[in-house]
Amino acid sequence: MSESGRVVLTGASRGLGRATAAHLHRAGWTVFAAMRNPDRDMAALRAEAGVGQGDPCLIPIRLDLDDDASIVAAVDEVLAHGGAPDGIVHNAGIAGVGSIEEMPIDAWQQIFATNFFGPVRLTQALMPSMRAAGRGRVVVVSSQGAVRGMPAIGAYSAAKGALERWAESLSHEVAPYGIGVSIIVTGTFKTEILELTTTWEDTSGPYAPMHLSLRRTGDRIMRIARSPRSFAPAVEKALDDTAPIRRRAVGLDGHLLLLGSRLLPGRALQRAIALGVGIPRPGSLRDDPRRADPVSPDILEP
Repeated sequence: MSESGRVVLTGASRGLGRATAAHLHRAGWTVFAAMRNPDRDMAALRAEAGVGQGDPCLIPIRLDLDDDASIVAAVDEVLAHGGAPDGIVHNAGIAGVGSIEEMPIDAWQQIFATNFFGPVRLTQALMPSMRAAGRGRVVVVSSQGAVRGMPAIGAYSAAKGALERWAESLSHEVAPYGIGVSIIVTGTFKTEILELTTTWEDTSGPYAPMHLSLRRTGDRIMRIARSPRSFAPAVEKALDDTAPIRRRAVGLDGHLLLLGSRLLPGRALQRAIALGVGIPRPGSLRDDPRRADPVSPDILEP
């Protein structure tokens, strides 16, 4: 398939998406590189792929997953370039940092709009053509937070978890038409996501000890994190999967968490995660002087 396949890849402007788009292009795919601002971001993708403007196999697609009209226009453009795609890679996403109390509800709504409802709507728009063609693969770039809810990224974990359950449901429905689904549980890679992530951390509030511990752990992990280019081949493999549904992990931490979720009882896995990310022990903050302080969901650090 990869010699002539056509794939729609969201979030192609940076990080994992840009590395994946360039890799798939080099592997022979025609890549519809979906992003919010192609005028600004396609130059970096073309440089990554080593191609010039107008390459017929690297096609910019303007797409805002929060905008129904943008989704319809993007799908019309993809179908006008030769019909049904052979694959959709749902890579685009946003995150937010803060405890469940600290993050305002509109931040939760925005994360779900982009990470969950956007992929659902894009798939709804493209699936009729894929079903009529009797082929295709839907690839969901998921997260460790979808395997087990992680501290301080509750909204992101919840949205990715919902996306995985949706992908499982979708796999049952489209398998009879020759269409499969792959889920990629992504470990930690060196991307711009931390710099671009909005935080609602209250560094003087009751959750400050948790945030401090998580930052220290995150700094250590990022020092050894791998390049996005080492992630991209996993997407190519996922596009070539043939089973009705396949879940695979990429990155050491992703592999360990997926393995732990299969082998460990829930209580043991909870303890292992708490130790791994270094959050305070259960009950350890009962006497902390900040324990009764109010939490404001409007604290915002850009």
